[in-house]
Amino acid sequence: MDRIVDQLTSYADSLTFEKLPFPVIQQAKRLTIDALGCAMGGVDSKPSRIARALAMETTGPLRATVLTTRQKALPDLAAFANGTMIRYLDYNDTYINKDTCHPSDNLAGVLAAAEIAAADGKDLITGIVLAYEIECRLCDTGSILGKGWDQGTYGVLSSTLGASKVMGLSKQEMAHAFSIACASNISLVQSRFGTLSMWKACAVPNAARQAVFAALLAQKGMTGPDPIFEGKWGFFKVVSNEPFELGSFGGDFAQPFKIMDSRIKPFPTGYYAQTAIEGAIELRRKVKSVEEIEEVTVHTFDQGAKVMAGDPEKWDPKTRETADHSIPYVVAVGLTHGNVGLEHFSEEHIRNPGILSLVKKVKVYPSEECQKEWPEAILNILEVKTKRGEKHSIRVFHHKGHPKNPMSDKEVEQKFRNLSRGVLSSVKVDGILDQIWNLERVKDLGKFVEMFAFSKCESEAKLSGLYR
Repeated sequence: MDRIVDQLTSYADSLTFEKLPFPVIQQAKRLTIDALGCAMGGVDSKPSRIARALAMETTGPLRATVLTTRQKALPDLAAFANGTMIRYLDYNDTYINKDTCHPSDNLAGVLAAAEIAAADGKDLITGIVLAYEIECRLCDTGSILGKGWDQGTYGVLSSTLGASKVMGLSKQEMAHAFSIACASNISLVQSRFGTLSMWKACAVPNAARQAVFAALLAQKGMTGPDPIFEGKWGFFKVVSNEPFELGSFGGDFAQPFKIMDSRIKPFPTGYYAQTAIEGAIELRRKVKSVEEIEEVTVHTFDQGAKVMAGDPEKWDPKTRETADHSIPYVVAVGLTHGNVGLEHFSEEHIRNPGILSLVKKVKVYPSEECQKEWPEAILNILEVKTKRGEKHSIRVFHHKGHPKNPMSDKEVEQKFRNLSRGVLSSVKVDGILDQIWNLERVKDLGKFVEMFAFSKCESEAKLSGLYR
């Protein structure tokens, strides 16, 4: 067996709920609340509606619940639909090292697999922690985004092991599922450049879909290519262009679990702009009106400049997906409104002449100072110059939700409540939060997911003739 696959599957096979420290279990619950809150916020988006509709056109004896409905679909398509809802707002947590990922993207696949396997809350927590561990360790070592490969290239691997774990696959079956997923799902980072399309929100959920499919195939006896990393045309040769070592995993030799390092977002935008937004909001208090602003300068790290200010489209966004990945746009919104919220990504706001006028005044430059702090700190330095010659500047290192500036449990809950407003009743929200805080006691995950049922989504599906 491939050396890396053997290492990964040995760890996955040996990890149990009983090995997880209390802070790790608590963090898994916090991030589950955050991710499912993001799903509620993204429920009405066009990609989410498309994915939900496709999922609910399917039938079969092995089915998982589609979030916001009581309907069940084929588990891989349920994972895709639920993952698209989680990811659409780009509001779910982020992990940073050599590469960047949103590890809660794994939740959709692990949850769907756990439901069809009749797994319980302890199993789900274990699968979530495992998936976070694998994806974050890969981000520590692989450095593939700069070579043109997308986050889903890692996400399909971590989701496959998380799904395989909760389905109770053997170590050998996990290895086959992993190799099938790895050989078949290398994705391009072009999804995140230029004018961003709806697929930006779907690329990694598609990895979760493929992960569940690979686990189901392996469970039925399908074998996968070996060696998948070390082979002549394997991952090391084609994707990473170099071999790497993974080292020890969480819980081994007192190693901390990677889930503790994931960062919760305070704003529904690309991660690299979180501290830039906080800086813009603070500077807003020092400027009497945005009409007085002559120029805004943002000094940032290389990745921030490349991803969120490296295309002309970032100064003239025409889609929500482009706007939430534009440092000029979100800084202009923060300076104008003193906040950046979901409401600021409607077409009306994106094409607002006043906002676009201010966007044109924003300059973004890569900075050696910011790069030296990366990736531990997300340093953005903002400077505002007014028409009267006044200058104001600010440095923000750690946004709210960073491990060095963490959100409290109450703040995580409040984010969920805010995102669920208009989707779930306050009574339902209270019940869901109680279930997640006591997730290790949940025996029926299908009933848990059904708690998110939203009458509007069910009505839409009935009108479309999608329920069978």
